Amino acid sequence: MVQIDTKVQNKKNSLLQSPRTYNEIIHYLDTHWSNTTNLVAINQLDESFDFPSKKLDIAIVSGTSGKSTTIHYTCKLLQEEGLKVGAFYTPHITLYNERFTINNEQISNKNFTELANKVIQTAEDKKIAASSKDILTMMAFLFFKDNNVNLALFENSETYSLDPVLYADAKIVAVTRIVANTNQDDIHAAFNNIMTPLTPKTYFVSADQNKQNLHIMHQMVESKGSNWSMPIRKLAPLAYPFEQLHGRCAALAERIAHIFSDNFLHKDKTGVINVSLLNKPKGLRGRPTLEAKKASEVYPKKSLEKFWTEAKTTLPVRFQFIEDAKPLILLDSADNIDALNNVFLGFRLLSYKQQFKGISLILGCYQNQFDDEEFIKQIRYFVKKTSGTVAFCPIQQNVGEKSKASWDAQKIAHLAKAAKIKAKAYKNFTEAFTALKAAHDDRNSLIIITGSQSIVNEYLINKEKAANL
Repeated sequence: MVQIDTKVQNKKNSLLQSPRTYNEIIHYLDTHWSNTTNLVAINQLDESFDFPSKKLDIAIVSGTSGKSTTIHYTCKLLQEEGLKVGAFYTPHITLYNERFTINNEQISNKNFTELANKVIQTAEDKKIAASSKDILTMMAFLFFKDNNVNLALFENSETYSLDPVLYADAKIVAVTRIVANTNQDDIHAAFNNIMTPLTPKTYFVSADQNKQNLHIMHQMVESKGSNWSMPIRKLAPLAYPFEQLHGRCAALAERIAHIFSDNFLHKDKTGVINVSLLNKPKGLRGRPTLEAKKASEVYPKKSLEKFWTEAKTTLPVRFQFIEDAKPLILLDSADNIDALNNVFLGFRLLSYKQQFKGISLILGCYQNQFDDEEFIKQIRYFVKKTSGTVAFCPIQQNVGEKSKASWDAQKIAHLAKAAKIKAKAYKNFTEAFTALKAAHDDRNSLIIITGSQSIVNEYLINKEKAANL
């Protein structure tokens, strides 16, 4: 009996199978999501590619809100230093490509397709039970390694369960803030997950202002023998109203950048950071010398203070104010009470400088996403302050890690009316938006669309359809 070399056979099978097209890759990813919460598959994939994750300097950002914004600001800061910075965002809004950026430029369809084919084929050949999230994370490891980034920033999307990004040995672990949606006990599960990547060489930093949370995190960091890098430093304010909205994220981003620059950046090898925002050169520390003053007048450099006053977030649907729409539109994918309150705060800050003739709120959320009592309380406060109207509508179930059933819009509208909130349930987003747009069809009115990634995505799809008519 002739024995077949399985490694040779698998290689032949790989060569015979045609590479998937971009659209076929998207279909594959759409149909391979899983609720599995272990790190076995990502470990096997990393080993299959000779451990690219171990060859990267990685920072992981966790928390219940503000993760993407923190990563975005960190990228901007380190780009200003002349570094190449990779960012892995999650989830995406419309395209999987949005998850992968280097210096704020998205991966091309060609590179995305090549990487995906490589990872998927390896998983199939080696019979690795990899979910879409495992595949995407592995693609990010390879993408950043192949492009020799100085730092790779990964967003941890699963606050209360394990995410494949937590497999990496992180140089820096950062936490924006931890707020329980419905169950206070969930916070302890979140801490256990967040601490997974910690090693004795890891630096830990958080922007959480809850003393109890900080105490628990400090104890866990010490038990791992990691470096407690607190507190975060005070920074110059962002432009109004973003200091109030994103100031904590910006402060955390600055701290991440400082930690990386001070402890992990090989300046002698990269040849970057000649004049740094983060590390002031000799002569400019404390009171500047006369020579340093003269030099700064002849060759003015951007200061950290100037950087923050000019820094803007260009991330889509993270408090995205669309001023060229009629009526005006405010988009935010807030999907927890903490994030939702931040949207309402941002609106109030906008209204101090701009008077809105009419205000409406479209909310589409997942099932069991909010504690009903707390949610209604926040909506009631918003309506009381704005005299606005509220539209509740079901959502279309999105593909991906945020795939959840829709809430009962009729039920939540009934609870709202019982709390004397002017609200109405609609059959779908299109019906809700059409009705509110007809009621406020002018450039001085505002419609806020929030509550989930899904409802924001429905607006973007409707907008694209309208543009193509």
